[in-house]
Amino acid sequence: MRGRIARCGILSACVLAAALGTAVAGGRRRAPTVHPPTAQCATEKKILAVLDDLYRSQRRGMMNVPPDDGRFLRAIVEATDAKHVVEIGTSNGYSGIWICLGLLTTGGKLTTHDIDEGRAALARQNFKRAGVEHLVTLVMGDAHKTVAKLEGPIDIVFLDADKAGYLDYLNKLLPKVRPGGLILAHNTTSLSDSMRDYLKAITTRPDLETIFLTTTSAGMSLTVKKRGIPPAK
Repeated sequence: MRGRIARCGILSACVLAAALGTAVAGGRRRAPTVHPPTAQCATEKKILAVLDDLYRSQRRGMMNVPPDDGRFLRAIVEATDAKHVVEIGTSNGYSGIWICLGLLTTGGKLTTHDIDEGRAALARQNFKRAGVEHLVTLVMGDAHKTVAKLEGPIDIVFLDADKAGYLDYLNKLLPKVRPGGLILAHNTTSLSDSMRDYLKAITTRPDLETIFLTTTSAGMSLTVKKRGIPPAK
């Protein structure tokens, strides 16, 4: 119980820090000083170096998250002690490697889906280069169909693929997400017009609780699948 409370506290802190994005001092809002991630060990140092290189050399033509959103993904995976993370939209593996940084501490696994063979091949190379390929199952094909084969429970879903398909992914994956699990969706600010049905669903369904993170211009939603409050005795 004590460990669960501690994890909840860490999660709350991560969400609060990410959601605010700015600090208030002397009555004026100012952006906080953002420092690059600091490696705790040689393994982390190697992975961070790979991520930095991928951001510099491979981001053109790729639909990758910004580094700050990648850091948030890593933090949320570790804070929630996630064991099974599902990603829709592998791209070149950039966000998946951030997720794996968290999974290295939790003993969890990543299942990531992509429809493009070229991106998937590049992602496999990058996962291996980062030394996290043993944590990753990469599923090729149309994720609207391949997710049907996934088994639960899923701790975290990260959506970063066809925006008009977000609602379909939600409907197919939510039954597999554990109570208290998370559904994260990228580009909820920059491409909100392409996912209006999804945004309506996550903000009006009584079994979901959603907040929006605006640390970057892309925007991300964080949706909790409610556990349900026990009836009063």
